[in-house]
Amino acid sequence: MKKKFLQIENAAEEPRVLCIIQDTTNSKTVNERITLNLPASTPVRKLFEDVANKVGYMNGTFDLVWGNGINTADMAPLDHTSDKTLLDANFEPGKKNFLHLTDKDGEQPQILLEESSNVDDSVHDRFIGPLPREGSVGSTSDYVSQSYSYSSILNKSETGYVGLVNQAMTCYLNSLLQTLFMTPEFRNALYKWEFEESEEDPVTSIPYQLQRLFVLLQTSKKRAIETTDVTRSFGWDSSEAWQQHDVQELCRVMFDALEQKWKQTEQADLINELYQGKLKDYVRCLECGYEGWRIDTYLDIPLVIRPYGSSQAFASVEEALHAFIQPEILDGPNQYFCERCKKKCDARKGLRFLHFPYLLTLQLKRFDFDYTTMHRIKLNDRMTFPEELDMSIFIDVEDEKSPQTESCTDSGAENEGSCHSDQMSNDFSNDDGVDEGICLENNSGTEKISKPGLEKNSLIYELFSVMVHSGSAAGGHYYACIKSFSDEQWYSFNDQHVSRITQEDIKKTHGGSSGSRGYYSSAFASSTNAYMLIYRLKDPTRNAKFLEVDEYPEHIKSLVQRERELEEQEKRQREIERNTCKIKLFCLHPVKQVMMENKLEVHKDKTLKEAVEMAYKMMDLEEVIPLECCRLVKYDEFHDYLERSYEGEEDTPMGLLLGGVKSTYMFDLLLETRKPDQVFQSYKPGEVMVKVHVVDLKAETVAVPITVRAYLNQTVTEFKQLISKAIHLPAETMRIVLERCYNDLRLLSMPSKTLKAEGFFRSNKVFVESSETLDYQMAFTDSHLWKLLDRHANTIRLFVLLPEQSPGSYSKRTAYQKAGGDSGNGEDDCERDKGPVGNLKSVEAILEESTEKLKSLSLQQQQDGDNGDSSKSTETSDFENIESPLNERDSSASVDNRDLEQHIQTSDPENFQSEERSDSDVNNDRSTSSVDSDILSSSHSSDTLCNADNAHIPLANGLESHSITSSRRTKANEGKKETWDTAEEDSGTDSEYDESGKSRAEMQYMYFKAEPYAADEGAGEGHKWLMVHVDKRITLAAFKQHLEPFVGVLSSHFKVFRVYASNQEFESVRLNETLSSFSDDNKITIRLGRALKKGEYRVKVYQLLVNEQEPCKFLLDAVFAKGMTVRQSKEELIPQLREQCGLELSIDRFRLRKKTWKNPGTVFLDYHIYEEDINISSNWEVFLEVLDGVEKMKSMSQLAVLSRRWRPAEMKLDPFQEVVLESSSVDELREKLSEISGIPLEDIEFAKGRGTFPCDISVLDIHQDLDWNPKVSTLNVWPLYICDDGAVIFYRDKTEEVMELTDEQRNELMKKESSRLQKTGHRVTYSPRKEKALKIYLDGAPNKDLTQD
Repeated sequence: MKKKFLQIENAAEEPRVLCIIQDTTNSKTVNERITLNLPASTPVRKLFEDVANKVGYMNGTFDLVWGNGINTADMAPLDHTSDKTLLDANFEPGKKNFLHLTDKDGEQPQILLEESSNVDDSVHDRFIGPLPREGSVGSTSDYVSQSYSYSSILNKSETGYVGLVNQAMTCYLNSLLQTLFMTPEFRNALYKWEFEESEEDPVTSIPYQLQRLFVLLQTSKKRAIETTDVTRSFGWDSSEAWQQHDVQELCRVMFDALEQKWKQTEQADLINELYQGKLKDYVRCLECGYEGWRIDTYLDIPLVIRPYGSSQAFASVEEALHAFIQPEILDGPNQYFCERCKKKCDARKGLRFLHFPYLLTLQLKRFDFDYTTMHRIKLNDRMTFPEELDMSIFIDVEDEKSPQTESCTDSGAENEGSCHSDQMSNDFSNDDGVDEGICLENNSGTEKISKPGLEKNSLIYELFSVMVHSGSAAGGHYYACIKSFSDEQWYSFNDQHVSRITQEDIKKTHGGSSGSRGYYSSAFASSTNAYMLIYRLKDPTRNAKFLEVDEYPEHIKSLVQRERELEEQEKRQREIERNTCKIKLFCLHPVKQVMMENKLEVHKDKTLKEAVEMAYKMMDLEEVIPLECCRLVKYDEFHDYLERSYEGEEDTPMGLLLGGVKSTYMFDLLLETRKPDQVFQSYKPGEVMVKVHVVDLKAETVAVPITVRAYLNQTVTEFKQLISKAIHLPAETMRIVLERCYNDLRLLSMPSKTLKAEGFFRSNKVFVESSETLDYQMAFTDSHLWKLLDRHANTIRLFVLLPEQSPGSYSKRTAYQKAGGDSGNGEDDCERDKGPVGNLKSVEAILEESTEKLKSLSLQQQQDGDNGDSSKSTETSDFENIESPLNERDSSASVDNRDLEQHIQTSDPENFQSEERSDSDVNNDRSTSSVDSDILSSSHSSDTLCNADNAHIPLANGLESHSITSSRRTKANEGKKETWDTAEEDSGTDSEYDESGKSRAEMQYMYFKAEPYAADEGAGEGHKWLMVHVDKRITLAAFKQHLEPFVGVLSSHFKVFRVYASNQEFESVRLNETLSSFSDDNKITIRLGRALKKGEYRVKVYQLLVNEQEPCKFLLDAVFAKGMTVRQSKEELIPQLREQCGLELSIDRFRLRKKTWKNPGTVFLDYHIYEEDINISSNWEVFLEVLDGVEKMKSMSQLAVLSRRWRPAEMKLDPFQEVVLESSSVDELREKLSEISGIPLEDIEFAKGRGTFPCDISVLDIHQDLDWNPKVSTLNVWPLYICDDGAVIFYRDKTEEVMELTDEQRNELMKKESSRLQKTGHRVTYSPRKEKALKIYLDGAPNKDLTQD
């Protein structure tokens, strides 16, 4: 009893596994899930037994595969005989484990007979409609069973039919193909046709691919087969799978293509014999009885659901057929001109059926056009159709030719395939010359006249196919309900799902709703209804049965055999796939030292030795290293952790080593290599991997790591002994620092603590130092070691592209050196004045000169102690260089002269006071103003995306950095600076200077080291690269000041652009932000151009050219300041326009005006002040307009409009002329227009232009499309709303007549206007996206020079 109680207690404590199984084998079960909550120790085979009992399937006839968001096609199923526990099989306790129940070997599961025999199928509703989406409410569909049961589902072996896979939106194709397959006469005729491979490529042969498809539908053991080979024979690519078309249109186009392919064969007239009927289109004079007529052929009869203009739909197909042949009276203005009476007379016009085809196709025209909303709609009204249809009542009862009729026989070739009636006003066919949908070089001639119709008393048709559409006019889903002539049973063919249905299910496709809702009944009705009906004539002499296998022609028998062999081969291949282990494989290349990645696919029975050989060849190591120097080890790529090695298991099968065939593995494999004189280290499970970096405090270097393996239960003391043996350092003075996560440094100070207690995991990184300095006695966070590691963790490597050395750089450098406060050195001054030689200073020379200058400046600051923080001077040595292992070759005696290690506070603000106004000195040398935006005519704005000129530069590996995110360890108040409210200024940037002109650079020590870097290619002539190691906690302002010696100008006169992927550049403008968003090996481009100060805004200046084809032309970037007048900004622009744009302008010969997109707006007057009269913002844009004469705009009360004369007699527009109005009066506008044009005042008509400037409009449309001569007295009211400068006004002389154009002139003018408007980017008419026409290409590929797409 006690033992039993203990077992119960243990079971209660055992974790449980929640399994959610989705049955994907049948349309009815696809949205149902079974839930099992099992103990984690449950064997996998028991899971299969429980699932089989739950769903009513025989165990062993289905597969279970993982369904956790992974593509099931790539998953290996679970082994139903496995004794593994769920825990060992990778099931996760406490989480949802999703599984898919799938077919086994392509065959549906077998249902337990004892369950299925006791269930009456009629009790359960059957699913024949479109599959509901996951999450949809099942009860809203007429076809979703509310009482779900597995037992009522018929599997494939019972239905005997195979489904078709929906490629994406090919349900319309699947419905038609299944209907043709289930038509005995069509299938048998297709089988009799024999493909001649010598005459045609099988890939492009439509009849052959249909033959193959039908053979597979009849013989395949699969649940569903693909249609890609058929669509490929149509000439379609994969994009066609995403185009949904009309099934009736597809039927027409496919029949046309088959007729062309079957010319001069026994099947040449098959389509006409089976589907073609005849009707007479007649007009009879009601006065003399004369009748004119012609005979048309049709392949289907389109039946209107609801007559045009009527609110009542036809109740049945019979009623719609009667309406189809109901004649109409032509009277009044529609009278018919009678040839016999020689006058217009009342007449009767209509259609008469002369012959019905053997297979009668009725299209229910459910798609209509709503002229109120101007949208296509679907009519869901109820329309019944009988199972048997008597067509004898619709045959022509009059003589086909009476003595008073005139034969006007026409083959109707241009209308072939459909019939046309004046009653068919709802038809949407486009007669644009390509609606036949078939590409032919030569069209066939007239059609053969069909045989006389059957006797009237034998026209009884039986329904055998209903093609159903579910959805709206915008799109939906097609499926087919088809009656088998073999067993008279109805089936639903819904893509890959085939199920048995009843006559009651067919009635549900009549459409409509259960209640009467009046005119709007269609809107509330079910959207699932019949769209196309196919009837077969009941004629025992013609009704055929499907060919049996022994009746197949020889070529079909051989085709069946080939397809069976292919299917068996696919099955064997699938079996191999199911037994293949697929796992990620990594290898560190022994020469290139690059980690390579691949996917190892190895059969589960292959041994480890064979797998090593496969991996060896896969990684292309044959010429690099011997095979015996390689081995496979278990590897965790995410943690970079070697889990275990496989010594002595070379002959073990991979399936056993990897834990079976799985869709995904929780680990990877690493192909480890060694040198021939080395031996492999043994990796045991449970060990942890530690990367050990040795730190040298004197040299201030951090070495590359070596790897040791330890155990979590080892103490820190034991771990020190282990490391001591590996790196040969004394354990007594050893300090070990663990980096648990980014920049989280922990000193291991408790000797007896275990590694697990200290936070070690699978893969770890430690820093080891074993010197005998006093630093050992200091608190860790105050020690030299901590500062060195802190700097190491936060240092990143950047590649900086310096600007091209320009002639002005000498004076700029001079200005910088003066600002440096070292003007007392007379020798230096003499050197500066030596002339052009100074311009050729190399980057190395600048580095040496700047380093010496900064050292002396640093010494002076430390002595002065201006900020009272003299204690910080003792920390200078704490921020020396960390040498990268790859840079050890540079650590020579001269390295101190090249390393710009600026561990100084920002220079004394007094030394930089001259910088605020030294712009004038600098700019005098350049002949530009003090607010010059770009020293070298740069056209790059602050936030403009542009392409860098330099190509991609391969970067070398350098300082090892572990930067992931910005440091969280910066002291709270360190480096705190005064900042401005940039939102108030809205300048989008932070100024580099405060209100007193003092620098806002970082007030703390930050590591910075720069050295020249030789780029391979693409830097461009005259450009230099720097490789910079910098603490990423430095601000952009401080970073720019460190770069000043290398750029040669003050930091306020160059801009920093960050280079992203594809050489895209963005300017970094926020000076108080740090470089924390940068990472190792980022590239930076330096461009000359003055940076912004407080209250300044970067402005893009465009030239307004009102009479040019492109009226908006970019000129330059400028800088406008708060409080500056418009006239001052114009003065600043004049020299820039001369230098950068070659424009010589006087200040009174141009104006600035507002720019909104491409529209010119308010004219800015010279006395306007920015930020007071004119709102200005970041990345502002402004128009510069060159004036023809003196500025006419003197006051804000004036209004400047742009007028353009339209000359109808010449069909042309004059150039723009500006009209300045003193008020918003329409009378004044008319007077001004009359004054400049000479048109009498009373004949002036005007209209406001539409759209963006220049309001282009076609000369063919302008005369009638614009709102001419609006009835208003002022311009600022509706419909004009002209309240600002820049509006476009068209005007004309109302007495001038429009030029009369011939068709040829109109077409020519239309082409010219179309070309002109396309060039300017203006469209005058709205053209909705044209639907892609359904086309079948007989040569297997579309013609490349077709232009309709």
